[in-house]
Amino acid sequence: MPALPPFHMKAFVLGAGLGTRLQPLTEWLPKPMVPVYHRPLISYAFDHLTSVKTIDGFVVNTHHYPEAYTAAFPGNSFAGLPIEFRHEPVLLETAGGIANVADLLGSDPFLVYNGDILSDIPLEPLLTQHRESRNEVTLLLRTEGPGLHIGLDNTTKRLADIRQLVDPSADQYYQFTGIYLVEPGFLARLTPGKKESVIPIFLDMIRQGDALGGCIEDRGCWWDLGDEATYRQVHRDIPNSGFPSYALETTWQAHCPSATISPSAKITDSIVGPDSQVRENAVLRDAIIWPGGSVAANQSVASQVIRGDRQTHYQHFFP
Repeated sequence: MPALPPFHMKAFVLGAGLGTRLQPLTEWLPKPMVPVYHRPLISYAFDHLTSVKTIDGFVVNTHHYPEAYTAAFPGNSFAGLPIEFRHEPVLLETAGGIANVADLLGSDPFLVYNGDILSDIPLEPLLTQHRESRNEVTLLLRTEGPGLHIGLDNTTKRLADIRQLVDPSADQYYQFTGIYLVEPGFLARLTPGKKESVIPIFLDMIRQGDALGGCIEDRGCWWDLGDEATYRQVHRDIPNSGFPSYALETTWQAHCPSATISPSAKITDSIVGPDSQVRENAVLRDAIIWPGGSVAANQSVASQVIRGDRQTHYQHFFP
């Protein structure tokens, strides 16, 4: 088989979700913009994707409070790569969202990346397997996870089932990471302006025997920040996880230097964000204080997230 030519590609990061399971944290923030260790969650996706040298730009769809994105990325760029935002006045779900940005994705393959995950899974095996298999779409999968819904033929590495809707006798079921590599020809399967998920399209591809593959990669970390309990747990897990593997050295700073913390405050296993205030004799345990948040004197906060006001938060994504 002749060598495949190199290509550059865009990454489409899904940013339009409402984040209903994370409410009230997403009351005035898109879910991909909630802070994780003082940075927007989506910025870790950008970091992860930037580690793939073939990525030359990002596309992000928006819906819920789109101004949060422009506040965090006023130059519409990240690490020197352009970000193209496209607003969805009406939510179009995953397949509809892809169709809505088709003109921004170019004529090369593109990566799709869910904006509500935090991960450093090596992406190069996905690129290699996708190209060598000549798949139309290749999903990045994990052996373990909370939702083992993707049935795979372990011989062909093609999808055999999703949620036991096609072939419940599939060899093994895997966790879908929300990351997948897509050939531009897939766009012909989509209907512009139609609200639809990719799942029914993937099911049709399985039934038709089309080239829908799965790449299993268990290295690295992967979290789905689905609810507040998981969101708080991620902050406990990160410092000892080795995340992110693509960075040579990372220091996880629990208390931002611009925060004002009273010497009499007692803080245990908590994150204190930029320009926040923790006053006299306050007690924090397993708490997360967002940018501009405030804990009153003598107040006790346990296993909670304290938000600041919306404007202060928008101004301090990157302390």
